[in-house]
Amino acid sequence: MDIPFDTISSSAAYFTLTQTVMPRPVAWVLSEHKNGEHNLAPFSFFSVVCSDPPVIMISVGHKPDGSLKDTYRNIVERNNFVVHLAHSGQAQKMTQTSKTLPEGVSEVKEAGIVLTPFNNSPLPRIAGCRVAIDCELYETREIGNAPQFLIFGKVRNMFIDDAIVSVNDKGRLNVDARMLDPLGRLGGADYLSFGDIISVPRES
Repeated sequence: MDIPFDTISSSAAYFTLTQTVMPRPVAWVLSEHKNGEHNLAPFSFFSVVCSDPPVIMISVGHKPDGSLKDTYRNIVERNNFVVHLAHSGQAQKMTQTSKTLPEGVSEVKEAGIVLTPFNNSPLPRIAGCRVAIDCELYETREIGNAPQFLIFGKVRNMFIDDAIVSVNDKGRLNVDARMLDPLGRLGGADYLSFGDIISVPRES
């Protein structure tokens, strides 16, 4: 099947892309509303984009009614956010936080999620997440016709659960991917929990 993208709708393009470009890592993003409540939402248009300075990116669309998503508004107005990598045991809770709620209402409270202090970060982190990344707003860009908002965050701090990390003889951190057990986003309502690891050394 050949699919010329100039002949299909933006909705069809979305479903085709998200069911083929997979698995995608999921950024479970915590930000703060102006009323002090915490917003929490998952995004699977997410990646590392730079190491000097350390920068990650999430792509955020609009609410179904066309208004700005709380995550975008909160980050632009208050500059801080925390990206978590959820594991398979948190899939249900993470999905709960994808619901559209009125502005200022906390998905954290609605889903019964426990937060814990994050050292050197102005925001807390989700208790039980094995990786949390504390970011400050680095840059935003708009892309596309809707548009989508690209949020670039400069990494200030990272939490990694001691149980999943070790240090090799060169002083480099090694994170055990199986123990991290990150969720991968597939199409529709499907996620991928961690499966087999295939190691393929690169030729020098």
